[in-house]
Amino acid sequence: MYSLPEPIRHAMESGRAPSPPQILLRLLQMVDDDGTTMAELASLVEQDPGLCTRVLTAANSSALRRGNPLRSIESCLLALGTRLVRSIATCLSVQSLFDERTATRAVDLSGFWTHSLLVAELSRSLAVATRYQQPDEAYLAGLLHDVGELILLSALGEPYLKLLATCPDESALSEMEKERFGVDHGEIGTWLADQWHLDSSFADGILFHHQPAEQMLTGTHLTQVVWLAHALACDDEVSEELGQLAEQMFGNASSSLLSTLRAQAAQRMCMLAEALGMTLQERQAGGRSTSLPRVLGMDPRSVPDTHSQIAHIIGNQALMQPLQEDLFALDSAAEVFSGLRASARILFDLNHLAFLLCDPLDGRLTGQGIAEQAPVFSQVSILPEEQRSLAAAAALSKQIRSSYDRDPPAAKSLMDLQFARAFASNGLLCIPMIGRGGTVGVMVAGLSAGQFARLGRRLPGLANFGRIAGSSLESWRAAQDVRAQIEDAVAERFTRQARHIVHEAGNPLTIIKSYLRILSAKLPQAAEVRHELNILNEEIERVAGIVRRMRDTPEVQADEHTVDLGKLLRELLLLYREVLFDSRGIVVETLLPAQTVRIACDRNSLKQILLNLWKNASEALARGQRCRISLTDDIQHQGRHFAELKIEDNGPGISEEAMRPLHHPADVRSRGSRGIGLSIVGALAQRLGIPVICRSKPGFGTMIALLLPIPERTPSLGGGQLQQKTVSSPDTSREQP
Repeated sequence: MYSLPEPIRHAMESGRAPSPPQILLRLLQMVDDDGTTMAELASLVEQDPGLCTRVLTAANSSALRRGNPLRSIESCLLALGTRLVRSIATCLSVQSLFDERTATRAVDLSGFWTHSLLVAELSRSLAVATRYQQPDEAYLAGLLHDVGELILLSALGEPYLKLLATCPDESALSEMEKERFGVDHGEIGTWLADQWHLDSSFADGILFHHQPAEQMLTGTHLTQVVWLAHALACDDEVSEELGQLAEQMFGNASSSLLSTLRAQAAQRMCMLAEALGMTLQERQAGGRSTSLPRVLGMDPRSVPDTHSQIAHIIGNQALMQPLQEDLFALDSAAEVFSGLRASARILFDLNHLAFLLCDPLDGRLTGQGIAEQAPVFSQVSILPEEQRSLAAAAALSKQIRSSYDRDPPAAKSLMDLQFARAFASNGLLCIPMIGRGGTVGVMVAGLSAGQFARLGRRLPGLANFGRIAGSSLESWRAAQDVRAQIEDAVAERFTRQARHIVHEAGNPLTIIKSYLRILSAKLPQAAEVRHELNILNEEIERVAGIVRRMRDTPEVQADEHTVDLGKLLRELLLLYREVLFDSRGIVVETLLPAQTVRIACDRNSLKQILLNLWKNASEALARGQRCRISLTDDIQHQGRHFAELKIEDNGPGISEEAMRPLHHPADVRSRGSRGIGLSIVGALAQRLGIPVICRSKPGFGTMIALLLPIPERTPSLGGGQLQQKTVSSPDTSREQP
């Protein structure tokens, strides 16, 4: 990771990259439009380096990122969701209105933004032309190649303004930055990319864009693309030397191609700038671009203290209102904590945050059960006594406490030292979360003395942030209580109704079973239909068992039974083939082994699985289409023996969304019977530990395979022969050996 001089690093800890108000306004309008797509949002965000830094930082934070770093803006927006994106845009908009920093009021950034957009457009075009595999990554690297200037401007303020005022053009800027601050804006941008844990090649595209031309021949592809895009953006004409260098880099980058790409990128940049209301800056003599932030002059007038205080109060209220609305809309405590972490990072640059909640009985503070924070916070149970910890003092006083207060406690708490070590920081900031009923908990942040000094004027905003956090958690808890009461009431009504249904359904089932016994007694012992009557009686008993279980609390049945799978398939086909297939003109083919195939599975659950799958196939297939049922007992999977039962058809197929209930039965949203049937199959298969494989292609049919465990594999003579029986529509039938 790239390191910076210590004074610069401390100055940057609260540095912000300002955003153009036109883009923020457009973003707010688009986020509130239900018809806006993430791709459209991404195309707007990509036009603003400052907004990009916020989106990338939030999406790649440890609280939100899952897996590999997110490099494209669209993937970041998808990870954040529209609610958090709106919060970011709203917060940045309000901050731009109430920001009293001299640096942002004393410069014109139009030239900077248009130059960054041009380099980004050129980077993407060059990436495509030279077959770089990730053109969006090239666009982002081009957009952020000069973002270090914004960060230095925001972090250092007046010293950097003075340097900009004396700098003739960007080519001289890096040397002047090095001489004055010991670091240049390319290194600052590289440090930022490292903070996001992006690949070093991405950061190198930012770091080396001012390197001499001869050194770029040995650079990586992305580094060369960004360097060339920057060089093209700085001049109107493509020089012969630049064309030759591009040929050496990429082989196919002729001067005419570069001129065409530059003209096209400039046209796109002008269209974007015009749409966003940006003023294009005139180029300097010699065709050089004016891409630096332009110093307008320092305003010596000071704002009256009363006006300043009013502006801060109004700013804090306006800043927190959209955040409060968004937090109240969240559905779980985990989402609330995640939203608070992201908001603290965006609003106050607090990158390390943990939560301790108050026990409503004795007031103890603990972080047990809260994810995304160091283990030490879940291990503590802090008594509500001031000397125990800064967190306890903040909870009792309902005031912000820190390691840098003017009146620190007489003796440092060992627990506070442990918290600071967990954050890898020198001190702590403890913000009480206050609800209507009192202190809900404390937010604990790790920060340095420099960070705390820069937050000095924003402590009222932090206190307000703590009140919003407390009321949000309090509201979520109240909503949970109401939801639990509603669920209990619904469950009680369902139980009463289920018992009534069990009682009503039991009578006709008992009568049917009695008539079957009478009918069975009247039949001769040798009657062929007696076998069918036994199967029918078994099915009625199964239905009666299902009805009886409606009045009981569902429990996972751990007991397994050994089932002759081939015999079960034949019995079920005997009962249901006519209703499900033959009457609809659907051809059924069976391929079953001649020998017995015994599996370890609950018989009734397996019946439910098969009948739901057959019913789905029956509803999907048209007259003349086929359903094939096959069974193989020679499957090995992860060291175990299985029987594979396949159900294949040549019907219309099913979509990926319709297939989802098989593997995620709890997420079923379909209101149709097919969606419910597949969710039942998925739930039963999960409970029984049956792997399910589903392959389908629209217009070409569906294959569903079940792997059913074989308890013991015993070799049998002739095992391998298959008996194939093809059953067509009722008027034609044939058998094959």
